[in-house]
Amino acid sequence: MFLDLLRRRNPGLLAAAAHLHDSGDLPANSYALDLDTVAANAAAIRREADRFGLSVYAMTKQVGRNPDFCRTVRDAGITEAVGVDLQCALADRHGGLGIGHLGHLVQIPRHEAAVAAALAPAYWTVFNDAKAAEAAGASAAAGREQALLARIAAPGDRFYRGHEGGWAADEIVAVADRLDALPGARFAGVTSFPTQLFDTAAGRVVPTPNLGTLRRAAAALRAAGRSHVEINAPGTTSTAILATLAEAGVTQVEPGHGLTGTTPWHAVTDLVEEPAVLYVSEVSHLWDGRAYVFGGGLYVDPVLGLGGTRALIVPRGGGLDDAYLVDVEMPAPEAIDYYAMADVSAAPGCAPGDTVLFGFRPQAFVTRALTAGVTGIRSGAPAVAGVYAADGSAPIGLEDTAAGDGPGIQAARRAGRA
Repeated sequence: MFLDLLRRRNPGLLAAAAHLHDSGDLPANSYALDLDTVAANAAAIRREADRFGLSVYAMTKQVGRNPDFCRTVRDAGITEAVGVDLQCALADRHGGLGIGHLGHLVQIPRHEAAVAAALAPAYWTVFNDAKAAEAAGASAAAGREQALLARIAAPGDRFYRGHEGGWAADEIVAVADRLDALPGARFAGVTSFPTQLFDTAAGRVVPTPNLGTLRRAAAALRAAGRSHVEINAPGTTSTAILATLAEAGVTQVEPGHGLTGTTPWHAVTDLVEEPAVLYVSEVSHLWDGRAYVFGGGLYVDPVLGLGGTRALIVPRGGGLDDAYLVDVEMPAPEAIDYYAMADVSAAPGCAPGDTVLFGFRPQAFVTRALTAGVTGIRSGAPAVAGVYAADGSAPIGLEDTAAGDGPGIQAARRAGRA
């Protein structure tokens, strides 16, 4: 699905990835990020958010907290991140982003609250009184007052299985008073997830009941005398939804796939953001009419599924004009994705070492894939900015690329480390 979008809206990324993999600068099992396009997408989101007075926190987990991605987003005007967990927040800080929000979706373990407080997050989400006390205590010990967001839920709200948690929304006034009474903390607002989702029938993103729950809670808080209530409303965020969120009273938004142009809405409608990420693999071997291509980052998207997966196989030394468009059997979700299997019955020239390019929605942080920012695509001089592991750290053997000291994997190979 996103491969077709890349071929139509960003063929330069496909061509650059094929060239850089063929030259040895871009490894197999890596997500290639078009940093020029990421910058344009981030700037567009920032401009639209500014129109409505919205705070913007970048979600970086889907691209493995890549430091070059973080710096690109920061330089485009989105200077703070949301850490989906503490590790994400630490990687974002290392990448040059401030921490706008943590604790949501994943709460902070009790013995790590001091580490979280040291990041000085603008907002910290808590699900219950115990977690609120931990956050407040750690913040007080750090000599600061922490703004807390309360995760709330009401009957009929929608949550992914395993994401449940929070206070009953109809108790929010009492909850706010309790959080205000904690030394080292103050109540700041409410949050939930997902507050909007892509609706297949409608062909667009629509609010979930959770957004209405947040609005009603904010109204109750204002009626109780609180003049300002932050409303944090994450989920399927792009420029196209910001006006709707602002009208609903939302104050904080958290684009993730919007930064790479890969929300489900982007798959069916040409939105402002352009596609800026693809997955790079390589033919390992041929067997029984199929090319086995390296996996490791073949994420199975629970929203869009696997239907009709295709890839481009680019022969060694060739370009997009020489590429074969092939059907691919992806590994089952419950299996380790050592390989995907491409039908090469109509690709007689396919051989081991050929480049394989996929277009799908990534969640690099739950894979063992690498990530690599690519610069200069728009100017016609593409280069790998750095190669990182899925947690944002430099992979063993590729230190030169991560530090920006060399053009790519070839430098590491010449140094005898790859």
